[in-house]
Amino acid sequence: MTPPQLPAVTEPAALTAALRKAGVLDAGAVREVKVLHHRDTLVSQIIRLGLRYVGDSEGAPHSLILKMAHAAYAKAMPMAGRHEVAFYTNLAPRLPPGITLRCFDRHFDEESQTWHLLLEDLTDSHEIATPWPLPPARDQAMAIVTTLARWHAAWWDHASLGESIGVWASADAIAKHMETFAGHYDRFADLLGDRLSEERRILYRRLIDQSARLSQRYHSRRHVSITHGDAHIWNFLLPHAGVADTVRIFDFDQWGVNVPTGDLAYMMAIHWYPERRQALERPLLNLYHDTLLESGVTGYTRGALDQDYRRSVLWHITKPVWQWSINLPPVVWWNNLERIMMAVEDLGCEELL
Repeated sequence: MTPPQLPAVTEPAALTAALRKAGVLDAGAVREVKVLHHRDTLVSQIIRLGLRYVGDSEGAPHSLILKMAHAAYAKAMPMAGRHEVAFYTNLAPRLPPGITLRCFDRHFDEESQTWHLLLEDLTDSHEIATPWPLPPARDQAMAIVTTLARWHAAWWDHASLGESIGVWASADAIAKHMETFAGHYDRFADLLGDRLSEERRILYRRLIDQSARLSQRYHSRRHVSITHGDAHIWNFLLPHAGVADTVRIFDFDQWGVNVPTGDLAYMMAIHWYPERRQALERPLLNLYHDTLLESGVTGYTRGALDQDYRRSVLWHITKPVWQWSINLPPVVWWNNLERIMMAVEDLGCEELL
């Protein structure tokens, strides 16, 4: 594998300055930086760096995770990275500790569209719950949803939402978004032919036709928060057995202001088959609501959570179409289509139309 081309921030002097600014390096200095491991994702490179110091380095990290632009996509996907850098710049410092990875440096270059994040490395203490697409064990799911609820509660109905943090989509913007979706859906339906039943075609058309009314929940701007946007269980790091630490959330390139149950529906209804979802859905929704209340959220009833969750499940029938439209493989969007449709049926979401 070709060694990655590292950005200037990973040079010892620049890294020393970044770590001092972050408050984790005092008198010592970085002497050597070594690539321990690297892998590519669709739009980024994930590189584990080993650090060696000269002088007093007590408390300084001896490894970091460098997340940076994938050279092949830096120009073709100009938004990639921008959103996540904004998250670590504006939101992460205002979160309670123990929810996200600590960020030691971040930068987005407008001219070159390149970017990087220097993140806390939890490789030795944390792990992803399961290999994709295996669902989590009950205890793992409970820990993940507890952290998700703490994250949502931290920004619940915050005065900064849509002002200095995130933006509100206008009714016109949502209408245009749904017009684009309708075009994708027509081509999707043509492709599937008789593999998309008449009942499902009717459901899609009704959702498109009534999207303005269904969007009124979003436009109420009440009981909303910062949402992750890609909250499947493989974007959470769980502490190893015997490690006294919290679950951490990562990958924030799709965060936004929205109804928080969208994250729950994406996690469970999109990714879990009915037997697993039915076994965990109710206990996890109960836990999520209890954690919101314990975290200071008021005025949001358990019944309101159920209604929001069902509405979010219904909205998520759009997800497989969007995934198909960006050329994700059928192993992703076809299975997501089947799972979300079974959830819609189980929860009676068509009643919302």
